[in-house]
Amino acid sequence: MSHKTINTEQGHWILAKMGKKVLRPGGKELTLKLIDLLDINKQDNLVEFAPGIGFTAQFLLQKNPKSYTGIELNEEAARNLKRKISGNNRKIINTNAANTGLQEGQASKVIGEAMLTMQADHRKSEIIAEAYRILEKGGLYGIHELGLTPNNLDPRTKGGIQLKLAQTIRVNARPLTQNEWCELLTKEGFKIKEVYKNPMHLLEPIRVLSDEGLFGTLKIGYNVLTHPIERKRIKQMRKIFRQYEKQMTAFAIVAEK
Repeated sequence: MSHKTINTEQGHWILAKMGKKVLRPGGKELTLKLIDLLDINKQDNLVEFAPGIGFTAQFLLQKNPKSYTGIELNEEAARNLKRKISGNNRKIINTNAANTGLQEGQASKVIGEAMLTMQADHRKSEIIAEAYRILEKGGLYGIHELGLTPNNLDPRTKGGIQLKLAQTIRVNARPLTQNEWCELLTKEGFKIKEVYKNPMHLLEPIRVLSDEGLFGTLKIGYNVLTHPIERKRIKQMRKIFRQYEKQMTAFAIVAEK
């Protein structure tokens, strides 16, 4: 896959093409909960990993942080974000979250959503380590990611879910249990402060309505009905999500350096 242009074969970009703005596993509700837990204020130097289409960024900027830096790997997405986000101490950097180029200890808060899930476990650790490096002592790192439950989930079931997700959304999605997510964070030096979860109902009608509003939901519905290829892919994704509904969840975790 090229990181220059958006890969419209990937599940999250198909949903974005259909007009879906909320692409987080725990929905808008869990995103807002994570932002609330981070307690972002006017003194914060804030960094967001993989802002994507900029949905969460709009809420972050409403908090009027001292500075905002978005780290976006995809060139096309970064260009689109630069048109949306500008002004003093507001910038988008087209680079990798594992190697941001930012100074050590320059951020007070770092947030990343639905991006660690898409990485191999060693790559997750590299990104978490970079968050730790760029945070000041006492700084907070908030993540919102796809999860698995319970903590003692059978490894064969876990592997089967990861394989089905990779085949369906065409991204190497590797969700983890709560214990596994927390362990990755603590191994890089973080202290876990808060853990919240929400059902993974990304494509369920009630969640879509809650996330997108009535007008947005109607727009998505129309687009899906008039795009048969995308409709087929979305139905496949929803089938997998429903098949593993009891084993899949979403976590919002706040950790402290």
